[in-house]
Amino acid sequence: MRIEIPATTPTRTITAVTSALWEDLVNNPRKDGPADFINRKKIQYAEKMIRGAFVELYRGLGLLKTYSSLNMTAFTKILKKFDKVARRQSSGTYLKEVKRSHFVSSDKVVRLMDEVESIFTKHFANNDRKKAMKFLRPQQSKDSHMVTFFVGLFTGSFVTLFSIYAILAHVAGIFSPSNDVGYMEIVYPVFSVFALLSLHLFMYGCNLFMWRSTRINYNFIFEFSPNTSLKYRDAFLICTTFMTAVVSAMVIHLLLRANGFSPSQVDAIPGFLLLIFIALLICPLDFFYRPTRYCFISVLRNIICSPFYKVLLVDFFMADQLTSQIPLMRHMESTACYFLTRSFRTHQYEICRSGRMYRELVYIISFLPYYWRAMQCARRWFDECDVNQLANMGKYVSAMVAAGARITYARQENHLWFAIVLITSIIATLYQLYWDFVKDWGFLNPKSKNPWLRDDLILKNKGIYYFSIALNVVLRVVWVETVMKFRIGGVESRLLDFFVASLEVIRRGHWNFYRLENEHLNNVGKFRAVKTVPLPFREMDYED
Repeated sequence: MRIEIPATTPTRTITAVTSALWEDLVNNPRKDGPADFINRKKIQYAEKMIRGAFVELYRGLGLLKTYSSLNMTAFTKILKKFDKVARRQSSGTYLKEVKRSHFVSSDKVVRLMDEVESIFTKHFANNDRKKAMKFLRPQQSKDSHMVTFFVGLFTGSFVTLFSIYAILAHVAGIFSPSNDVGYMEIVYPVFSVFALLSLHLFMYGCNLFMWRSTRINYNFIFEFSPNTSLKYRDAFLICTTFMTAVVSAMVIHLLLRANGFSPSQVDAIPGFLLLIFIALLICPLDFFYRPTRYCFISVLRNIICSPFYKVLLVDFFMADQLTSQIPLMRHMESTACYFLTRSFRTHQYEICRSGRMYRELVYIISFLPYYWRAMQCARRWFDECDVNQLANMGKYVSAMVAAGARITYARQENHLWFAIVLITSIIATLYQLYWDFVKDWGFLNPKSKNPWLRDDLILKNKGIYYFSIALNVVLRVVWVETVMKFRIGGVESRLLDFFVASLEVIRRGHWNFYRLENEHLNNVGKFRAVKTVPLPFREMDYED
């Protein structure tokens, strides 16, 4: 890791600017007016930026201090091992030289930390050192046993309720071919949305667990705050909470139908469930992971407004997740159509199946995630002049063409469109596989010391990487199911579509681990200005 010790001159410059701003803000108040309001806003923004700079400087100095200590410990252990193997007692002589070296004997870092701490306490904490240290050295929140307890509770509740639902559905004959199609038209899309979302959250929780276990500093890479970022237990809690609520609603829906309630009344339950979820997502109250919810909304805003926002790693990472959730977005379109046109009351489902606007929206929704990623690549090419970004954009354009061809073939089944689907899908799949393995994962390097992988690997068992390559190939070609057109019934077809969509979510979660591993080791996305060598410690180790 390349870290330069900052000189005292920048610190004094920041101090002077801070003092001037503080004096102008506190000691020279003016009359309230439009110009004064703008000036105050600018001063507050500048103060916030300077405070953040002090915090980053202090933490960077702390990491440098820890890095020095770790190097000293490493030298000591290496020399002890040398004495043991060589059967000599020469470590003392070498250690004297090591201890006299500048990186061990210098106290410049400690003095700079004291200076930053003093300045921050004076100007940003009203001389309250305890308050200042909450900013400079925030305590890592400890894992709560209550989270683990509720994960287990909701998991057991979900399994129990799902078993009850399966029994009730079998007794009521919900999935029999002779049953009313209204249940599958109204209930299936809404509950599929929640099921796919929960599966994605579960995979993200598995990613968090693996990243933590392999000491990949995902908070640093994504630029998340360690105090508010999700941990794997939190992701599992959100996942199990959603699924318990959804299956509960499914059971209540079936019980009300069995007790003679009108379908036009009980079929509104899935819509209410979706509205509750949206209200919870945008709720301003500080509960149920508000920082995460608001971060999610802001990232979605950046994605939707591409290419007008500078692309951060978390933005492109989330946009890639959306490309794997196109079925979820199409189910949301169906749900919105059924409830806005009141088809759940009239049961006139043809409006949402063959209507012109609905048919055009299917194309738009299938294109949007790829379009957003293509625009992000265009913005990065504009900012960085990197030709690789144009090549990456071509990957998403090919995916858009393949998706459009499949939708058209589903409506016009003839030999011409079958050939077009086959050609475009094969080209897009080969393009995606090459980018997965070579660019995103850094594999298929014939000159690597690990055959056909990359030089730096985190997992010790190399067989896992070869298995992952094969698995990714298999999951990338599930589009064959949409081309083969298996002749099965309506319910079975819906379940097969859900199964295929689930496989794509699983593939994306599988892709996430290796993509972030490569980012951690090689900075392949070039989101960090200076390429860093992975440290043998994590940011959370320092904060603890």
